[in-house]
Amino acid sequence: MLITTTEKIPGKEYEVLGEVFGLTTHSKNVFKNIGANLKNIVGGEIHAYTEMLEESRETAIERLKSNAEKLGADAVVMMRFDSGSIGTDMQSVAAYGTAVKFKNTGD
Repeated sequence: MLITTTEKIPGKEYEVLGEVFGLTTHSKNVFKNIGANLKNIVGGEIHAYTEMLEESRETAIERLKSNAEKLGADAVVMMRFDSGSIGTDMQSVAAYGTAVKFKNTGD
């Protein structure tokens, strides 16, 4: 499954199938939250939250792919991410884009 942030795929013609989404909400355990709060005092990157965001993005992309496959898509164009916090220790991530099916150009 090709996923691109661009609108056009060079050399491909396609029909639009519709919007697709991949959604997830993740949190870290209480011990990692304590560590993050301590890191907040001295500053610097909070690796536990960086890992959580990376995991969330990967999960959102996999769900996006799955939803596109259910529509019979060959690719997703104009893929974007959106994210937000829920409370102080949860992160919600949405991957979204347009599912497309390649047209047979007689190749």
